[in-house]
Amino acid sequence: MIMVRQIQFRLPPFPKGYHLITSFILEKAGILPAEGVMHVFIQHTSAGLTINENADPSVRGDFETFMNDLVPEDYPRFIHTYEGSDDMPGHLKSSIIGTSVSIPITSHQLNLGTWQGIYLCEFRRHGGSRKIVITLIGE
Repeated sequence: MIMVRQIQFRLPPFPKGYHLITSFILEKAGILPAEGVMHVFIQHTSAGLTINENADPSVRGDFETFMNDLVPEDYPRFIHTYEGSDDMPGHLKSSIIGTSVSIPITSHQLNLGTWQGIYLCEFRRHGGSRKIVITLIGE
């Protein structure tokens, strides 16, 4: 029988950067189905979610450096600037990185690769608490 369960919660505020949140997600998800899929969605337009290297923290710094080079703050042609110099870059970075990830579940465990983890990509200096929706589909 197919089961669908949805959990909504708020992450604590994180500073601008790339933060491993796999443990937060697993804690809130509770017991996972034997087989299925976990979909994780962030309800914001200036933050994102991605799956990447969870062992070497220099990866997080390289993400930050590259994304800031790709979409710099104070870009002179931005019109949407009234919420701060990090707002429009945050919107663009969110669209580039994405706002959701889907992960297979096998034997009640996330079937991530050996070095993979779920990241909150916080693009604002003061983004605040972020809303997350987890949808579990499985049996």
